[in-house]
Amino acid sequence: MPPRLTRVVIVDAAFGVLDDVGIDGLTVRALAAKLGVKAPALYWHLASKQELLDEMGTEVASRIQHTLANLSEETSLAEALLAYATAMRAEYLRHRDGARTFSGTRLTDPDLLRHRETMLARWVGQGHSIEQVSDAFEVVTAYVVGFVIEEQERTQSSAERYDLQTRDAIVGPDHPLSIASGHRIFSDPGERFSQQLALIIPALASR
Repeated sequence: MPPRLTRVVIVDAAFGVLDDVGIDGLTVRALAAKLGVKAPALYWHLASKQELLDEMGTEVASRIQHTLANLSEETSLAEALLAYATAMRAEYLRHRDGARTFSGTRLTDPDLLRHRETMLARWVGQGHSIEQVSDAFEVVTAYVVGFVIEEQERTQSSAERYDLQTRDAIVGPDHPLSIASGHRIFSDPGERFSQQLALIIPALASR
């Protein structure tokens, strides 16, 4: 017997479909099949695919915000930005096409926005302007989204598509710096992520 349809049940199933077939295969028809119901049954709960994506993005945002909510009151803006970026990348990597799917979604739970008040007040109280705090989180968000989109595209593609030896041969030995740059781009993503954040965050937090 199909489960009783609620938004929680539907969104949970949607994550499963996303992981199976990716964002391009996440359709109302595919989700209905996953739940064992007819597609029209879903429209009682969600009016469109975009509304579904907004609900999924809200769930992911809730997980990320939980990480920030557990930080101590003494946490600096720089430390918070690092925790935020790390949690965001981890959540996006939990799901196939995560960065493509969840970036730009609209938060459907106003409590998520209200609960940010305490954290924002903390950093304003530390001497930062609300404009600086807002800009810092926006810049870090844009960085993480772009980084993870590239990371997931490479890891989810065939090994032949991004074969470094083939790339090196095409570039040719007369261009060693271009070859070295390519090897850097395709080195361990977690290490590059941490090192690049170390360049970005101090500038944002001390602006």
